[in-house]
Amino acid sequence: MPEGDTVWFVAHRLDTALAGRVLTRSDLRVPRFATADLTGRRVLDVTPRGKHLLTRIEGGLTLHSHLRMDGAWRVYATGERPHGGPEHQIRAILGNAEFTAYGYRLPVLELLRTADEVRAVGHLGPDLLGPDWDPGEAVRRLGADPTRPLGEALLDQRNLAGIGNVYKSELAFLAGVTPWLPFGDLSPGVPERLVATAHRLLEENKERPDRRTTTTRRPTERLYVYGREGRTCLRCGGAVRKAELGDRVTYWCPGCQKGPRREP
Repeated sequence: MPEGDTVWFVAHRLDTALAGRVLTRSDLRVPRFATADLTGRRVLDVTPRGKHLLTRIEGGLTLHSHLRMDGAWRVYATGERPHGGPEHQIRAILGNAEFTAYGYRLPVLELLRTADEVRAVGHLGPDLLGPDWDPGEAVRRLGADPTRPLGEALLDQRNLAGIGNVYKSELAFLAGVTPWLPFGDLSPGVPERLVATAHRLLEENKERPDRRTTTTRRPTERLYVYGREGRTCLRCGGAVRKAELGDRVTYWCPGCQKGPRREP
């Protein structure tokens, strides 16, 4: 599932192509909205909210989409043949005189009133890349259940919106604790530093394709632990491990991270 910085980048690209322009093509290929016609309406903006995309259209409408694991939006010059996948995977088309956006394999696609956006995203916590970012509120929500493992708390979008499996693994490493450590067992000041680090990393990475959490420029060392199972830890030289955390996997370094452990 894309991280918040990836969704921000997609939203920025869609906004650049669509915002302020009148739709000349509209095709929503989901049964519930197949008859909806948005042509003739101006796109107002495309806004990311955590991992959600909100395309606001004049007339008080919002096209809400979520990429989850396999979804993607691709933008092409109008008239250019799209090549983001087989045509039967296209779930949405929004086009104007200059650009056309194609939504592939979108598991969530709904047209709703802009006034009702809260139904789709109202449950989310403070958005790490949004104007509502509130680090104090994020810490409060994360700590509401002090017995919950750190990794699970970070992935819960109701606590703070935008962290996925990559940042969850990297943040636990940078905090020096395992992702199974109960949130309430973090030392004083660590929750605040952890949240500040999350915000900084997503801000730094939102406009570049090669996400990195390390300071090295080597392309094979952009991340400390994520995806590095069996490879040498960049700090202590030990072997990075992979294990389960809920219904996902997590990466961690036994030498650098203290707390409860779980073997593969």
